Amino acid sequence: MADIFLSFLRNTLPDDLASVLSDLLRSLEHGDFAEILQHPQVTILLGHEDDETTKAVFFADFPSWGDYIFRRLGLILGERNEEPENTGQVSPSCRQHIFFIVAVASMYAFIQSNVTGPPLPFSSAQVLPRSISASPAAVSALRRDLILSLGADGEAAYKLTPNVELLCLADSILTCPPILKNVEAARWAKLRVDFLHQRLLSEIAPSLQSSIYGDLEAVETQILSSESKYSTSDIRVHFLLERAAIHTHHGFDKKARVDLDQATSERKFEFALTGLLGKRTKFQEKDTSQLVVLARSVGSMSNGIPDAVEEEIATTDIKSNSPISAPEGVEISKPRNLDLNDDTLLESILFTEYPSSSTDIKDESSLPSSLTSLDPANQPILEPLDSAILLSLASSITNTSPSHGLTREETLPYATRVLEGGSSNWQVYTQALLVRSRIEGYRSRTMERGLLQLQALVDQVISETSTEDSSGAVGSEGATTTIFLPKATQSETAPVSERLHYISQLCSPSRWELEAELAARWVNLGGLRSALEIYERLEMWAEAALCWAATEREDKAKKIVRRQLYHASGGSDEIADLEEEKWEGSPRDPAPADAPRLYCILGDIGHDPAMYEKAWEVSNHRYARAQRSLGRHYFALKDYEKAASAYSLSLKINALNHSSWFALGCAYLELTQFKSAVEAFSRCVQLDDTDAEAWSNLAAALTHLPPVQPSTPIDEDEHPATKHHPSPQQHRIDALKAFKRAAALKYDSFRIWENLLTVAASTVPPSYADIVAAQKRLCELRGPSVGEKCVDEDILDALVRHIITSDADNAGYDPAKPGLPRMVVELVDKHVVPLITASARLWRTVAKLALYRHRPSLALEAHEKAWRAVVSQPGWEHGTEKQWDGVVDATIDLADAYESLGSMERTEGLGAGAGELVAKDWRFKSRSAVRGITGRGKDSWEGTDGWERLKTCLAGLKA
Repeated sequence: MADIFLSFLRNTLPDDLASVLSDLLRSLEHGDFAEILQHPQVTILLGHEDDETTKAVFFADFPSWGDYIFRRLGLILGERNEEPENTGQVSPSCRQHIFFIVAVASMYAFIQSNVTGPPLPFSSAQVLPRSISASPAAVSALRRDLILSLGADGEAAYKLTPNVELLCLADSILTCPPILKNVEAARWAKLRVDFLHQRLLSEIAPSLQSSIYGDLEAVETQILSSESKYSTSDIRVHFLLERAAIHTHHGFDKKARVDLDQATSERKFEFALTGLLGKRTKFQEKDTSQLVVLARSVGSMSNGIPDAVEEEIATTDIKSNSPISAPEGVEISKPRNLDLNDDTLLESILFTEYPSSSTDIKDESSLPSSLTSLDPANQPILEPLDSAILLSLASSITNTSPSHGLTREETLPYATRVLEGGSSNWQVYTQALLVRSRIEGYRSRTMERGLLQLQALVDQVISETSTEDSSGAVGSEGATTTIFLPKATQSETAPVSERLHYISQLCSPSRWELEAELAARWVNLGGLRSALEIYERLEMWAEAALCWAATEREDKAKKIVRRQLYHASGGSDEIADLEEEKWEGSPRDPAPADAPRLYCILGDIGHDPAMYEKAWEVSNHRYARAQRSLGRHYFALKDYEKAASAYSLSLKINALNHSSWFALGCAYLELTQFKSAVEAFSRCVQLDDTDAEAWSNLAAALTHLPPVQPSTPIDEDEHPATKHHPSPQQHRIDALKAFKRAAALKYDSFRIWENLLTVAASTVPPSYADIVAAQKRLCELRGPSVGEKCVDEDILDALVRHIITSDADNAGYDPAKPGLPRMVVELVDKHVVPLITASARLWRTVAKLALYRHRPSLALEAHEKAWRAVVSQPGWEHGTEKQWDGVVDATIDLADAYESLGSMERTEGLGAGAGELVAKDWRFKSRSAVRGITGRGKDSWEGTDGWERLKTCLAGLKA
């Protein structure tokens, strides 16, 4: 069983070259990396021996060991052989592939010694010059230099990384131009080495990220393109899962989900998250719906195991002596799965029903037919790749919202399915235990098992990656670390080839990452001392300081950080009192590799912008977080000019930081620099097109831009919403599209809908369909709380007037004809009318629409309600003349409505078509209304213009 990458490598080799390299390839597949590193060509490369081309190259002449290796490799590969067949020498192409295999072996050995285990059977120091490897002190010094060289963009690599020379050797070989150019598999290997390098850093390094995604594009062309010569289903799926893991690490969860969906489709893997009745607790009497993942690998089943898995188990390395076989009484090798041992919760859900074709699942009306026959409590074992898909999916969901309760409930069944079904691969099962322990750490009933399981995984990786070099230099400082649980038995281990098979697809954490995660779990549980012991042993001083700061011990946190950055106040670090010393002496020279991060932590604790400036200087203007912190500091102080400047500097280093673009856009909005704000928010939505707030702010900035001049060329890359044409109101059209996108993403935000309504009404011509949709949604969102205030009276009145005036042929309203008139009528009848209480203008708008619909009775009723809304307002009898004039206008309007509508024939109700009038007593009603108003206003308003208008109206009615 070998990594799919090695199959890809074999596919790229010509037959004659594959024959020459067969022994090296076999050693690589079996995990015998020591044999590869002892190849005669490798001893020349490493400087243990010399030939004519390398005898003048000495390690002492180079500033770093990587440069020394790179130089020797260039000379060896540049050597010309006249007749290699006759002289026994290897051809240039063969040499290139030999060294490429050495790079891959070094990469795998590094992963084995830091992530998976078992312990390396050789000392990694043997790749160093013999003058160095003979001295433990020289080995340690060189390793420190190599770790320092791995820093990028102000981010430091983990200072105690074991066997770092293996990674550096692989990197030096894979960056050699002849190998990158002539070895077709080199780009994929370089991608993996760069990603390993990225994971050594405390935060994402933009330069490495750019390199990784550049290599991803190249490998995608090799594997996923239709012209690919080496594309097989397995290779495509492995690459998609590996790319999904890279996306998840960089926070691009949406991209990861796309790759996982494609991998699922390629595998024809069917699974469903559904709910089935069952019991979760020991004392539960009534069955309730429980979340469960039903999954089955494609392929004929025998004894519950897919044929592909049986074949994989059968071909597993026999030398491991670990029990591996089908479930016919033989247990598959896997790590220790701890029992829950809770007095209430069951070990696993006890299901009382089987899925049926009518079971509801998310986004589907029924379960796939292949899943309806599964017993949810006894599902068949999954193929390792299918298990990896479920675990990657769980990791991408958790990465989106790691502390959200509902998310955890939805994520746990994916890990549970892998564990309860079992796995034919040791590393896949290990990853499933890790995913489950992360989820269980947030629940009181499972917190203990989650912590102990994580501790068991930490103990496992400590015991299986802790070695001591024969040279006396500790290859992994864990050789002296105590483990808390019993050491893994033979049945709980696996050979290196099995552990490395899916390691790139799983993105399993390194040993120190696991220990740091365990420490963070202790912090959450209040075990501060246990967490600090781990951080101090790992020399993660930044994390230790943050641990103290989280417990409101900022003074202790400052001391820890300052001790790494400054000498003691008295000048002598050795005799300083660690409890009393404040470490306010001179700065350390040279500064530690992680000095930029430490200075930023000091700035965070003390709210001191000078520390952020110092971090920026120490990093040689490469540490983007320093400027982000400065920007956040100045934004809080409302100094938007400085905030914008700081964020701009950070984005020059890391142009893929979504939050920085968003904050920069907000700063530009505050500064009324709307063109710059549009550019910032455009970049923001390009990075994440699901950010509703960014779309909304982009639209707001666009509405403030001046009209586009027809003669001015438009940059199509400036706005992502559409391709632009020279239109004076193009910015407003783009704003409307951006608001529509924001509303679709944040459907319950009434503010976005209000902005959408306003912009839709301001375009020329107005976007009437969007006006109707926005006003309808506002009525649904705000109607229950604010009533008629959620209706924009001006826009609704203009909308009604538009459908009336656009009826050029006077055909009238046809309820059977779809279109804008019917949409407006439905909006008013179903959403607006039920909300109206005191708005006379809305009732008058309703009356206009009713008259357009040939419903005079409804129109007259609306006029009456509009009049009552005005006269029912308290205090107009003794208020201002403006109030009195409003009442007079409403009364005269009512009288006119009675006169024009009362004598019309009724077209609705029981009297429709029988010649019955709308209001045959309209004169009486009109006179009564006018008399009532004059009587109530006589004391205060007799003799005014309004009074005279009412008297004139009444005289006309009497005539």
